[in-house]
Amino acid sequence: MSNPYAQQSMLPAMFRRWSMGVKLLFVCFLALLMMIPALLVDSLITERQNRQADVVKEISQHAGGQQTFLGPVLAVPYDIPATSPTDHAKHGMYFIFPADASATVKTTTEERHRSLFRVPVFQAALKLDSTFDLTGVPAAAPQGATLDWDHAEVVVGVSDPRGALADAVLTAADKTVTLAPAQIAPNITVTGQTNLPTGQTNQQVRLTLFGTRLPETIQPNRQFTVSAALRFSGAQRLAVLAYGKTTHLNEQGDWPSPGFDGTFLPETRTVTNSGFTADWSVPFMARGVRAEGTIGFVMGLADTAMGVSFIEVADPYQSVNRSLKYVPLFLGLVFLSYFIFEVTTRRRVHPVRYILVGIAQIIFYLLLLSLAERIGFDFGFLIAGGATVALLAINAGWIFASRLQGFRALVTFTLLYVLIYLLLRLEDNALLVGAIASFAAVAAAMYFTRSIDWYSSLPAGASDAQ
Repeated sequence: MSNPYAQQSMLPAMFRRWSMGVKLLFVCFLALLMMIPALLVDSLITERQNRQADVVKEISQHAGGQQTFLGPVLAVPYDIPATSPTDHAKHGMYFIFPADASATVKTTTEERHRSLFRVPVFQAALKLDSTFDLTGVPAAAPQGATLDWDHAEVVVGVSDPRGALADAVLTAADKTVTLAPAQIAPNITVTGQTNLPTGQTNQQVRLTLFGTRLPETIQPNRQFTVSAALRFSGAQRLAVLAYGKTTHLNEQGDWPSPGFDGTFLPETRTVTNSGFTADWSVPFMARGVRAEGTIGFVMGLADTAMGVSFIEVADPYQSVNRSLKYVPLFLGLVFLSYFIFEVTTRRRVHPVRYILVGIAQIIFYLLLLSLAERIGFDFGFLIAGGATVALLAINAGWIFASRLQGFRALVTFTLLYVLIYLLLRLEDNALLVGAIASFAAVAAAMYFTRSIDWYSSLPAGASDAQ
């Protein structure tokens, strides 16, 4: 009958008989195995991001959400009489865009807090001017249509009227009126491709229309100018549609990190720590929407959005998630460093020691995530990285019973963590720097292990690290 105690005593002897080549392969396997708990950290980051998204959505709904505005356009109802006893009369809405549109938007922002999460909320004052030229209108009406000019309205559109801070007013011919829900077209839906900071997306925006009748002003072949003033709150994003044949937009705000998005980007922009200023100009040729037409033509206006996103540049979850992408490189270099220490000091290191080192690396990401939520990624990385480097260096001193090895580990791992931080901050050049650093690490490993006989175990007289 076999003796279990004899079997247990054989295990250390088996580890000692491993060749250095087998030991290196085993260390590489452990590094890959530690990817499993790294995936758990990644799922934790996803959970925190989802929680952040829920908070952003909740606060945004109370503030008015993402706001999209349509400046003053002319909506005229039309009728097409029945042409036969079996046919029915048809009714519709004919939209006429201003020949020239000029808009100014001024925003002030504040951050709303909920637990650890922050959401930028804005208040916007908009002045939307339109100059109409009705000469030759209608030029694209359906065949047989008769426009009802007596019931025509000048309308403006907003995606979420719950964000209104004051009544919208319209000024025409030195007369100012308060806009009310449009009677002839309560809402319209515009669709299109929108280039957001997260990438291109199909967007469908439902606009609630507010308008007023100006029977003395709105007459065929007339030219007139109207100006709408609105005050709205919202969150995350503000966009103005190119509502004129030619549209000019000037937007100013105090948010220091705006993201310019939409189909058209500003021609000029100035961004400072105290805010931003941006100017757009969209000519008729670039707009891609006719100057007048039925509701079907209006639906393509979402493709003309000129947007500003109020974003947090230092998103801790995005930064920590990017750092997780370097886990294989990170773990591999740390394990390789310990293996080189093992070879050069001629002290065998038990696989459990490598596992503990790997666990310390995984806990680093947990520390980084928890600290970055509170104090930002940079300071979180400094504290979590400093604590982990100190632990790994002290652990190396314990394992190899040498202060010199502990100091070598301190320098090595400090450089490694600095490298990882630089990779996260370089962005565009991260691949180049990472490739060069990996090449240099492999070259250093080749140099320090150049005299090793990979088929043999550690030389005679080598001791075990307890």
